[in-house]
Amino acid sequence: MKRILIADDHEAVRSGLRAVLEQRADWEVVAEATDGGKAVAAAIQSQPHVAILDFSMPKMTGVEVARRIRDHRLQTEILIFSVHNSGLIAQQAFEAGARAFLVKSDANKLLLAAVESLLMHRPFCTNSIAEFDGGPGSHGERHHHGLTAREQLVVKLVAEGYSNKGISAILDLSVKTTEAHRAAAMRKLEVNSTAGLVRYAVRTGLIEA
Repeated sequence: MKRILIADDHEAVRSGLRAVLEQRADWEVVAEATDGGKAVAAAIQSQPHVAILDFSMPKMTGVEVARRIRDHRLQTEILIFSVHNSGLIAQQAFEAGARAFLVKSDANKLLLAAVESLLMHRPFCTNSIAEFDGGPGSHGERHHHGLTAREQLVVKLVAEGYSNKGISAILDLSVKTTEAHRAAAMRKLEVNSTAGLVRYAVRTGLIEA
């Protein structure tokens, strides 16, 4: 029996994923989590073969959870999924140790294939992302407009309305480090306001308009 962990803060999403996954008689959802901290604890306790992690969760992003799972040397394959069809997020996921990335809108048609691929220890990526920046190992948007991947992630979270303190909590950074990333991004983009960062994020697809 293959054990699967689902981590998402929306019950309807977890229920939908469980319904799709349990079409397979030899797969079992052994744990669910509603935030990043609980996802790490559930992964350590249940030792799943596959962990399906939402990118945007309270307390810790799916990317940070993936890093913590890797830090604990768990033999768990990781899939990160997101509402955003973003090469940046996909790159962050793969760099953190995930081997699969899905856009949520693709979950119904691609989730089973993604998990099957992970169980064979093979990478899997949403088709549009794979076409956009080459999937695992590609550098894609990593230095787009001169920004590092972490700076782009900070810009994305700023554009989504998070404060420096909120971003620090999500990314497990000090507020000072977050402020430094934000300042560096503003300098590189030659903007001097949050509105300028939001315009950049919308224009480049980091967030949806």
